[in-house]
Amino acid sequence: MRRRTPALPVRMAVRMAVRMATGLGVWLAVAAGPEAAAEIASGALAAVPAAQPGAPPLPADLRGRLARELAARGPEYVPRTRNRRSDGSPRFTNRLLLEASPYLQQHAHNPVNWYPWGDEAFDAARRLGRPVLVSIGYSTCHWCHVMEDESFDDPELARLLNEHFVAVKVDRETRPDIDAIYMAAIHAMGERGGWPLNVWVTPDRRPFFAGTYFPPTDRGGRPGLRRVLNSIREQWATEPARIDAISVRLSETIRKKLEGSAAEATAIPDPQLLHRAASLAASRIDRTWGGASGRIKFPSSVPLRFLLRYHRRTGDAEALTLATLTLEKMAAGGLRDHVGGGFHRYSTDPRWLVPHFEKMLYDNALLVLVYLEAWQITGRDDFRQVARNTLRYVQREMTAPDGAFYSATDADSPTPDGHGEEGLFFTWTPAELGAALDPAQLRAVTAFYAVEAGGNFEGRSILHTPRSLGAVAAQLGISPRELAATLAQARKRLYAVRAERPPPLRDEKILVAWNGLMISAFARAGFALGDPELTGSARRAAEFVLAKSWDGQRLSRVYQDGRAAGPAFLEDYSFAIAGLLDLYESDPSPRWLRSAIELQAVLDRHYADHAGGGYFKTADDHERLLAREKPSSDGAVPAGSSVAALNLLRLHDWTANPAYLESASLVFSALASALERNPLGLSELLLALDYQLDKAKEIVLVRPDAGAEKEVEAMLAQLRSAFVPNRVLSVVAEGADLEAHASVVPLVTGKVARAGRVTAYVCVNRVCDYPTEKPEVFAQQLGRVDPLE
Repeated sequence: MRRRTPALPVRMAVRMAVRMATGLGVWLAVAAGPEAAAEIASGALAAVPAAQPGAPPLPADLRGRLARELAARGPEYVPRTRNRRSDGSPRFTNRLLLEASPYLQQHAHNPVNWYPWGDEAFDAARRLGRPVLVSIGYSTCHWCHVMEDESFDDPELARLLNEHFVAVKVDRETRPDIDAIYMAAIHAMGERGGWPLNVWVTPDRRPFFAGTYFPPTDRGGRPGLRRVLNSIREQWATEPARIDAISVRLSETIRKKLEGSAAEATAIPDPQLLHRAASLAASRIDRTWGGASGRIKFPSSVPLRFLLRYHRRTGDAEALTLATLTLEKMAAGGLRDHVGGGFHRYSTDPRWLVPHFEKMLYDNALLVLVYLEAWQITGRDDFRQVARNTLRYVQREMTAPDGAFYSATDADSPTPDGHGEEGLFFTWTPAELGAALDPAQLRAVTAFYAVEAGGNFEGRSILHTPRSLGAVAAQLGISPRELAATLAQARKRLYAVRAERPPPLRDEKILVAWNGLMISAFARAGFALGDPELTGSARRAAEFVLAKSWDGQRLSRVYQDGRAAGPAFLEDYSFAIAGLLDLYESDPSPRWLRSAIELQAVLDRHYADHAGGGYFKTADDHERLLAREKPSSDGAVPAGSSVAALNLLRLHDWTANPAYLESASLVFSALASALERNPLGLSELLLALDYQLDKAKEIVLVRPDAGAEKEVEAMLAQLRSAFVPNRVLSVVAEGADLEAHASVVPLVTGKVARAGRVTAYVCVNRVCDYPTEKPEVFAQQLGRVDPLE
């Protein structure tokens, strides 16, 4: 497997493991606490001799279940392991074969005796008196794959783990609550963390040591996993009191960090916080390449949607310039897949050139929203095209037959010899391009996408566009229109050729939270672009979630292999609610709004902190962990509490229910201290605060009972391309449809299509401008902006 230097820092893994291995007071720097693990077994099926000395065989009933599951997969099944018999069947099979998670399934044939998270593992650790390794990752994580291949699939390293530890695998995407706790542990050690996240915990789940990626043996200044395991084993045996004390201290640190304190609640922040947030963002942006200054760049590292809103309310030209600079550079770089559409997860260099080649559903959903809003505020067609092309990619490659959206695709793809290589699927050599394209197309692609003989990534080329279409057209002596047409044909050809390559693994689990984000993206784009097909994609996904993941009482987070499973979290509810609210505006049926209200009721009943305000990540009847987190910062996705705040404000403006406004105020109050300390750490909450401090528009469009399609579109066209983020919209037809909406949205009551014509009502706090049937007057009403103080 070809590898690059890890994109995520592993300084913590190096420093902490070196201290531990050399006996240098490692424990003084740690503040962790454990969780996890199980008793050790051979990890083999009944027909296979035990491979781990001293490890008891798996129970007979479990061996039988594993054998039946393996047989059910048939002769076409290819086990993910190098440990195979001569007939290709796996030498080892562990409990993870019975789990639904694609990530856990990837480790089902490791010689490590993995357990899934649960009491069985920790009871075994307690009975055996062993520490637990909790190893957390996700199915498309490149460095998780590397560590699996190097260490967890190595029988000798597995022997060391199986004889002295209990090993637990966790999928962070299905159990973000567990991931949050142990990520807080590594942060408490003063390190950034990343995945794979490997945490050693006591049998009562308190962490005491953590690291990210470990090579199997010492390499390049990094301690090897073998040395780390031996050091932990020794100190577990010789210094149990110290380990226990460290785990207790660290667990308390985690609780304080994740649960917060009611004493922190304070008044709702004022407009000065938005000014300070904009100033902070401007100070951190790379003025040449956009994004946050630094070697590694994530699209979410700059609050672009907030900067667009700040420009709208203040006229601050710099906010708009910095936001558009970042969007331009991201779209031009290798971060964007110029052949297939969509964006990779992050860039490993300041120029956005060399990405980490995973594609995540949530990244693409969030980027669609910001490119769409940037188009609305600037009118730039390139931003509109990026949003549309990203959604086309999702429709083509990330949509399940029933309409829901898959989670991610891997960074690695198979080489001819079967090993995984990062970026192979997405990159090109001049010879490959020459074989795929005709001479005119090759000339255009080579010039526009900056293809060089030696490549820009390990001898291959990542396509990117450092020069404008006009500049390249002038160099080639053709018109920009001709160049654009040639490139369009070339991209189709390259896509077809690329489709013949072995593709990266696709994680086909369906997560409610990430589907909620993508429902928002399709719904908002469908409305803004006037594209019913895009709205249809949002509708089908919403129907799937409500039919498959909602039982009328609770959501289930994961849908996989024909069944819904797993507890839902704050983000599942808040993102799904946001998606339904956006869909209501694009596909104006009151059922979407009613469903959002139902989900909000569950969130308020089971997740709200009735004492301190805001929301917990987990429900009141969820598994008890070391801490019950109240999210107070964004992570890979926005904090669920931030999205919940904006949902509540929008629900209030539609329904006039004061309880929603009170709950939103409590979210702001609960998170005010965190927002004051680090406003950019809660960038989505800045959007909600901007809404709260603005005079949000309540818009009702009433049409006659039948016909008037052209009039409706003429009126809606004024809103589609306008940047009016702080608003709610109801589009109703006179008669039964208006009455159905009025049962949920009191504001529509009494509204009519004046003189039988489509009529717009623009209101603020239930006080409406004079109703108009003229699109130009409607546009003027929409264009009024309340300046930020």
